[in-house]
Amino acid sequence: MTCHFSRRTILITAAAAFAAASVQAQSWPSKPIRVIVPYAPGGPSDAVARLLAEHMQLGQAVVVENRAGASGATGMDAVAKSLPDGHTLAFAAISPITLNPHLGKVPYDPRKDFVPVARVMYSPIYLAATPAFSGNTFADAITQAQARPGELRVATSGMGSVGHVMLEQISRKAQVQFNHIPYKGSGQVINDAAGGVFDLFTANPSPAVNALIAQGRLRVLAVAAPRRFMSMPDVPTLEELGHADANLSSVFGIFAPARTPVDVLKRINAEVNRVLADNDVQERLSRLDYVVSTGSIEQFTTQVEREFDANARLVKAAGVRME
Repeated sequence: MTCHFSRRTILITAAAAFAAASVQAQSWPSKPIRVIVPYAPGGPSDAVARLLAEHMQLGQAVVVENRAGASGATGMDAVAKSLPDGHTLAFAAISPITLNPHLGKVPYDPRKDFVPVARVMYSPIYLAATPAFSGNTFADAITQAQARPGELRVATSGMGSVGHVMLEQISRKAQVQFNHIPYKGSGQVINDAAGGVFDLFTANPSPAVNALIAQGRLRVLAVAAPRRFMSMPDVPTLEELGHADANLSSVFGIFAPARTPVDVLKRINAEVNRVLADNDVQERLSRLDYVVSTGSIEQFTTQVEREFDANARLVKAAGVRME
């Protein structure tokens, strides 16, 4: 039997669905909000997520949970498979959505399983030296890599991380071969860097790495960022050094499972923007060399889509794959 729906029936159904969503949004949050950080404790995402959780006022506690693995894919998959009710969010770099899918198989659909909610900041990436490195500058690193192909040890937070892509771009442009040492998150990289387990490493700013730099135990040779940082005026950007394709910053933000009610997303976006407008929060982020970068849901969505397409081209040119 063929069933036909009248225009009136469709409008009534749509109105009922909208009303149900509005009721759900009004009752949200009904329990603590879980923010999954898809990286190990001690890194930039962990530090900033906890700062946001400390200041967010949504009527329920905001609890941070670390789920590291697969360059962020493990934690993001947990978010993708969570109920789309606004009680489970991710705070992460956008790379698990815009970069990882181009490097290898991920357990989620980057364009269908998530919705960008709020842009928070961008973070530079340091190329830094440990006590094991005998040189003093970026040029020294290239010279050593040329003289001893495959011997200069460079650690990153993982295969397919932004730091890894940055390293591959440097290697390709300078026509040198590094000994890449991939870790599973940035926390252990920093601990081993202080002990001189390898020569160089890539890392986002974090309280741990910044403290070691301030103590003189680690040295930043170059920074991937749109401009030099006031705290390190003598450290050149990779673009200044002739490596524009490697000058990759990390953009961080809040994501939710697809189909989360729009009204809930708007409340989260507004609250994140409110927190980031606080002078104390801005000062604490600035001390970590993070740059606050807020905006609407639509602006963040546009940026994620743009970087997804740009990374497809970048990865193809660099020939990088996850192992």
